[in-house]
Order: sequence, then C-alpha cells, then structure tokens
Amino acid sequence: MDEELRSLTQRLRHEAGAAASFSYERLASAGDPDELAAVLIAPEQPLWARELAAFRLGLDGDRRAFEALVLLLNHRDPQRCASASYALARLGDPRTARAAAALATNELRVAYALYPVRLLVELRAPESVPALITTLARRFRPHDPYRRVALACVEGLGALGDERARPVLNEALAHPELAQAAAGALKRLPAQRAPGP
Repeated sequence: MDEELRSLTQRLRHEAGAAASFSYERLASAGDPDELAAVLIAPEQPLWARELAAFRLGLDGDRRAFEALVLLLNHRDPQRCASASYALARLGDPRTARAAAALATNELRVAYALYPVRLLVELRAPESVPALITTLARRFRPHDPYRRVALACVEGLGALGDERARPVLNEALAHPELAQAAAGALKRLPAQRAPGP
C-alpha cells in the first residue's frame, strides 16, 4: 500500500470512529470508482468519507476527484492539505496548476497557502514560477506573519531554477528570516552572462 494512503486511512479510520466503522471499511475497500465518485456528490456525507473517496480517486487518475481535492488543498487542517496535495500531484488533471496558483496567490487565504505553494513546485508547471514570485513579493511587508509561506516560496523558486525569480530572491536577502534560503536559491539559478562589450 502507498505510504501516504496508509497514513491517510489510519487518520480517517480514527476520525470516523467506532460508530461509522462499517461505513468506513466499506468505503476503504471499495473497488468501484463509481461508488467512490458517488460519495463526492451525495448529500450529508461526512468529511472523512469525501476525503477518502477523493484521495483514492486522485491516486487512480480519476478526474472526478479534482474539485473535492482542490477544496481540501485549501482546508484549515494541514493534514488534509498535505493529503490533497499528494493526490493532486498524481491526478494528472491539467487544471491542477491553475487552481494551485489561484490558491497560492489569494491573499484572503494566505494562511493556507503553504501546500498550494509546495504543490506548484512539484508540478513545475508554467503557472508555478509567476505564482511563487507573486506570493513571495507580498510577504515582504513589515511584520508579515506568514514566514513559512515565504520560506516555501524562496526554496521552491530555488528548486525551479528560473531566472525570472532573481529580482524577488535578491529582495528576500534583505529579510533575516529568508536571507540564508534566498542565498541558497540564488546559487541554483542559471549563471548570469557577463554583459557584452
């Protein structure tokens, strides 16, 4: 069994509790994708059931999981965000990067932007670098409380190695909490060409 799936099933089994153990076991062992997909649209389904169904469909590349996984990617519970990010990275839906970029750059939801940022780095999509640059530039405000998001952007831009990130990474050098990571990220960018004669 996939290690991420094992971790998720243990967490959701506990969340479902003894009262829903039969429902949980049935859903966890369901082999029919249509049965899993039905959980995503049926009314009054508990969150654990929707998450389990969406995760399993996502790992199988079933795009019916997309909307549920995007909602979970922006959840207040970091464990749900992490599981959704893992499944979305494997779903193969072309809408994923655009959705992750929208979540990462939404200032009203910046408290939950960490996993969308990490997902963008993993996807290496055309949307990734512009979204990380935008998100990072907004974190330079005085007393910004979202340093983990800023640090993830800095490290992600280093991993992506795109020259467009150089100005914002240079700006990050002036922020003590980001300076070391920014210096490391800048070293990973392509070497600058010397100006011509």
